[in-house]
Amino acid sequence: MEAAEKEEISVKDEAVDKNIFRDCNRIAFYRRQKQWLSKKSTYQVLLDSVTTVEDSTRFQIINEASKVPLLAEIYGIEGNIFRLKINEESPLKPRYEVPDVLTSKPSTVRLIPCSGDTGSLILADEKGDLRCHITANPFKVDLVSEEEVVMSINSLGQLYFEHLQILHKQRTAKENEEEASVDTSQENQEDLGLWEEKFGKFVDIKANGPSSVGLDFSLHEFEHLYGIPQHAESHRLKNTRDGDAYRLYNLDVYGYQIYDKMGIYGSVPYLLAHKLGRTIGIFWLNASETLVEINTEPAVEYTLTQMGPVAAKQKVRSRTHVHWMSESGIIDVFLLTGPTPSDVFRQYSHLTGTQAMPPLFSLGYHQCRWNYEDEQDVKAVDAGFDEHDIPYDAMWLDIEHTEGKRYFTWDQKRFPNPKKMQELLRSKKRKLVVISDPHIKIDPDYSVYVKAKDQGFFVRNQEGEDFEGVCWPGLSSYLDFTNPKVRGWYSSLFAFPVYQGSTDILFLWNDMNEPSVFRGPEQTMQKNAIHHGNWEHRELHNIYGFYHQMATAEGLIQRSKGKERPFVLTRSFFAGSQKYGAVWTGDNTAEWSYLKISIPMLLTLSITGISFCGADIGGFIGNPETELLVRWYQAGAYQPFFRGHATMNTKRREPWLFGEEYTRLIREAIRERYGLLPYWYSLFYHAHVASQPVMRPLWVEFPNELKTFDMEDEYMLGSALLVHPVTEPKATIVDVFLPGSNEDTYGHIEGPPG
Repeated sequence: MEAAEKEEISVKDEAVDKNIFRDCNRIAFYRRQKQWLSKKSTYQVLLDSVTTVEDSTRFQIINEASKVPLLAEIYGIEGNIFRLKINEESPLKPRYEVPDVLTSKPSTVRLIPCSGDTGSLILADEKGDLRCHITANPFKVDLVSEEEVVMSINSLGQLYFEHLQILHKQRTAKENEEEASVDTSQENQEDLGLWEEKFGKFVDIKANGPSSVGLDFSLHEFEHLYGIPQHAESHRLKNTRDGDAYRLYNLDVYGYQIYDKMGIYGSVPYLLAHKLGRTIGIFWLNASETLVEINTEPAVEYTLTQMGPVAAKQKVRSRTHVHWMSESGIIDVFLLTGPTPSDVFRQYSHLTGTQAMPPLFSLGYHQCRWNYEDEQDVKAVDAGFDEHDIPYDAMWLDIEHTEGKRYFTWDQKRFPNPKKMQELLRSKKRKLVVISDPHIKIDPDYSVYVKAKDQGFFVRNQEGEDFEGVCWPGLSSYLDFTNPKVRGWYSSLFAFPVYQGSTDILFLWNDMNEPSVFRGPEQTMQKNAIHHGNWEHRELHNIYGFYHQMATAEGLIQRSKGKERPFVLTRSFFAGSQKYGAVWTGDNTAEWSYLKISIPMLLTLSITGISFCGADIGGFIGNPETELLVRWYQAGAYQPFFRGHATMNTKRREPWLFGEEYTRLIREAIRERYGLLPYWYSLFYHAHVASQPVMRPLWVEFPNELKTFDMEDEYMLGSALLVHPVTEPKATIVDVFLPGSNEDTYGHIEGPPG
């Protein structure tokens, strides 16, 4: 590799270049949906097609323009959940339906058809408390709870479904003539990205043409929405403008911008809405690129008629519209009806699983940087914690511990005796965590590469060859974790006889698994790369990291023959990732604003199922001022995953390097964490068995206090501990809101800065 190439992939720029990444207006399926919706073309239900099978009610929906029928299915699911699926009735070939996220096939309950008005269908659960009222023309579904319409589906007529098509050159002349008559001029096709989509120097060829789906949901009297991580944004979701939707597309965004709706490392297509007296959720099960628009219409009161001196007034209830748009797949959406926050948490975990119960050590403090240089460096840092009487539980090694970024190996000069190093840590009841990324260096002398290539275990390109992209090792191929055989093989690599130098105190860190591909479109894999089952990458992009963490966790379970709980940290994630370990907020920056944004980011992860989450203490990028570092330790001690981390070329920042007074403050913060370990462990057990988040926004614990609905600078740990981190420099006093009383109560807490 040329020296310039080595430099390019060893150290990234200090701030994100937004030109590398697309905004909504440069995403073709977004433009297509917006253009089509402006035409107000509607769908209607064919009521004579309604059939009831064992577990669902089915009916056809047809668009007045295309006349191509869609098949809709409505299911009742145990625990007050409804499921709506919409697919082509006769697709050209099967469309992708997300596997493996649901813990099992949901247990259904019978929905009973009830008499409705002409032109409608009503389905009720056995109690009769929850009903789906389906209007035929235009197609609309109202979710009714105790006579109140809680949610309406397609009330804005934004149902959108692109049918799979035959590639142009494979069509008959007649078919091409028919399409030409609709309006597919060359200029229009290119602008809308129907068969190919250009972004910079990249061209995305679409073998099946456009395949986007979309649907709107109107939430009645709800103005506070939360969820759909991961974004460096406020906890409460904001209204969006055209071209400014929340993007769910897993990307390696180094030094991401804050208060920005661009997609970063993970995606959970699930949101919650809360109002006085009710909480609901929407889980949109789709792993392709997804955009979410939000628009709240506040309540208004207006004069209806003027009758002499008396004016009749009418109040229009507030409502919030949520518009989901995905590049491909089908519409598969779960409606979680609550009615309490705890109910919604249980309903979601009933579908996707609860937070994995972590091993106790992983709830302590973790020490990491890119990179601890060698065994002597590890020994010295470990001794430093003892010398300064600071507790910690895990030492971490980044990519430089390997032989030339070949995972499952050790650099023989830097780490010639990894077992001896681990025995030193073991003697102090400490652990080691090492990194393992999904890219595999192309090297005929690297056994992991050779075995994967021989068995056809890599993602393929359009020509059927192994996909190749550049990442930390240079030219690499990417394991296809969507293939169960690949996951099984990868899991076997963690066995002690296979992973030479590993011991039972070694645990794992999965990074770069969006997947990150340097010099790829948006620093990731081309969407027309091919996975197991001949599925294009576009169908499943957001679930790639989910599968990587799944395989790693299973490897650690197999390694211990099921006797030890695994610990695996992942950067990329999807709905259900909580079953396999922990998540962090990625490449943050050593600035006060990133400390502050970490709180809403972690609250959002927590309420969407991922309780084991944290942010790099001190900021990964740059050198924090000492006061910031101390405040970050104080904040991080009360966040679920507690790790100090820094990139290469930053100054060393072990806790004792800033003078005796700051060492004391950091020591106290870390000791506070350890003093509460029994409480932390209990909270995680409660999350594991009862689905309740560890880190809770105030509105979860105080759902009837309106003032809590927007708060994101303080939160609850469980139900017993209120936390308000200091996130401003030189602060000597903070105002803390004390919820739970009949009157608004603020307390003043004073103390020295730092």
